[in-house]
Amino acid sequence: MSDIKNAEIPADLVNAAIDAAERRGEDVADVPLTALAAAAGISRSTLLRRIGGSRRALDDAVRAAGVDPGGRPPVRKRAVEAGAQLISEQGLAATTLEAVAQAAGCSLHSLYAAFGGRDGLLAAIYERYSPILDLERLTAEPPASLEETVRGVYRAMVTSFSQEPRVAPALLADLFSRPDGPARRIFRQYLPRLLDSVGAWLMAEVRVGRIRSLPLPLLLQQMIGPLAVHMLLRPALTRELGRDLPSVEETCAVFADAFLRAIAVSEAPPRSPSLTHENHLDEPESEA
Repeated sequence: MSDIKNAEIPADLVNAAIDAAERRGEDVADVPLTALAAAAGISRSTLLRRIGGSRRALDDAVRAAGVDPGGRPPVRKRAVEAGAQLISEQGLAATTLEAVAQAAGCSLHSLYAAFGGRDGLLAAIYERYSPILDLERLTAEPPASLEETVRGVYRAMVTSFSQEPRVAPALLADLFSRPDGPARRIFRQYLPRLLDSVGAWLMAEVRVGRIRSLPLPLLLQQMIGPLAVHMLLRPALTRELGRDLPSVEETCAVFADAFLRAIAVSEAPPRSPSLTHENHLDEPESEA
């Protein structure tokens, strides 16, 4: 045991371990010994001999070099959480790879290894904090009731817009202010998924005659737009209106009812009693 603790780990092995972990987007402790040996250009048995038979001494040497060898979430998870916090607090423009690397305690190289670049990181953040996954699950097997599905979609949106960090509002704000900015690239990437989930469900409702036949982009906008704009403005409205502002639950119900009234196909009104078959038979025949 003392031999392991006191083993002298060469600096080239420490650097090779750190580099291998950054390339893989993992902590040193999570990199297999075979990968560490390959990074150092030696065999696994040679690596074990040089680190005293156990990787604990290597981890200690990595820690002594100022790098945490493990015990933290993977780089990808740390980066997504750190990036989301930066987006919420400082906006999309300030969320650079350099800023995320510093906040997540990782290297730029490991971010490129995990995400391929800034767009990949932003897309991963959006998927984690947007309602897209909940909307896909909801519309894959929607409730039988049109009203229940609409309210479910609105609950998913409200949750996404209300939770901290506030990623969805920041992305929409950037999309409105800079139509050609990075938020547009995220929107372009996830629009097909929105069309395949919520869009496909809306078109199915059109085919069975429950909602009016309108262009799909307009149906989506009519459904999502009013509530999204309200949730963007709600923090400011809360400060100005206070208790006069309806609760989120009440607001969600009002928007759902308004959408249903706007697009639902009304049932045929019942015939007037004066026009029923029985009454018609009782009516005197008109004179020729």
